[in-house]
Amino acid sequence: MAHLFLSFALAIAAAPAAGGSAPTDVRAFDTPNDQGHSITLTWRRMDDLPDSARYRIGVSEQADGPFHLVAELDPKTAPTMADEAVTFGRGKENHNHHFVHIDSYLDPQGRNRIRIENDWPYFVRLGVHGAGYTVVEARAHGNYFNWTKRNNFLLAALFSILILVYIRLARRKNLYIRRLAGLDALDEALGRATEMGKPVLFVHGLQDMGSPSTIAAVNILGQVAKRTAEYDTLLKVGNRDPIVMSVSQEVVKESCIEAGRPDAFNPDNVFLAAADQFSYAAALDGLMVRERPAANLLMGYFYAESLLLAETGSTTGAIQIAATDAYTQLPFFITTCDYTLMGEELYAASAYLSRDPKLLGSLKGQDLGKGILILMLVLGSLLAGIGFWPIVI
Repeated sequence: MAHLFLSFALAIAAAPAAGGSAPTDVRAFDTPNDQGHSITLTWRRMDDLPDSARYRIGVSEQADGPFHLVAELDPKTAPTMADEAVTFGRGKENHNHHFVHIDSYLDPQGRNRIRIENDWPYFVRLGVHGAGYTVVEARAHGNYFNWTKRNNFLLAALFSILILVYIRLARRKNLYIRRLAGLDALDEALGRATEMGKPVLFVHGLQDMGSPSTIAAVNILGQVAKRTAEYDTLLKVGNRDPIVMSVSQEVVKESCIEAGRPDAFNPDNVFLAAADQFSYAAALDGLMVRERPAANLLMGYFYAESLLLAETGSTTGAIQIAATDAYTQLPFFITTCDYTLMGEELYAASAYLSRDPKLLGSLKGQDLGKGILILMLVLGSLLAGIGFWPIVI
């Protein structure tokens, strides 16, 4: 009975009334820029319909039906092509056309939805009760390229070219990088530790090796380890993650070899403090109080333990240099540390210290790319403000 009732209801809903005008300029085609399994239907909006009218869309695998319900749309609220400019482009005429993406339709029992298959002919019927209907044919298929992402591709290609050009320039001459006071003070902190015969403590933060801030911190650790090996200063590295600890051990070992001091490497000095957040903080606080390092380097991503570490280090009289992109923790580091590298300065630090052409070129290329993006945003805002139609429509 349910099947008969649904078929009867669809037949009544789609039946054209005598003298009714059907929707015009109806087109059905594969939905562009997708992986298939979708058909897009567009048609000219009908402004003279009564308030109770509804667009009714049905799909069938045969030209003469039966048609299965896809959706019912209110003519007053149905989306127009102008609402999806990324697919249909920009133009005044888009305001006068509706659209719908069809990826499934109701089965004959009206219980489940059947997915549109690729490379199979479908007949789509668009009608309004009392105003006729129109049937069009279309096929769905997968697309090799998503052209809506072309701007991303072009920007990525541009930035890649800029980085490669700057790397080439960095190999020929010394590129200028804005002075970072915290890194300039690093040699002073390491020199003070050497003079006092006290260790240097390096703290990674709580993130694992998948975090960009931890990767940046490990790069800085390599430069610090190389200089402490040259100065014959004890370096201790506290870790929370076993993988970060293993990577840090290898980095410190390679740095000691580069400095010509392989004997300076002691794997026990790169240790796992604790896996729990506050146990980790307590262990490092205890080390600061017992051994009183002359310099504490807090590099990476920190959470609530940041103030515990920095305040304890401050009470021991150590020179403290912090670097983090955790903006919620920056106030604590600024008030308790001698120098603080904020945000992207953490990522620039390894290039600043090593002067490696690849790092320098990447840094300069990214900075120029950011400048281009800012210029585009400002220009776009100005054009939108004066009503430049390709942007505001």
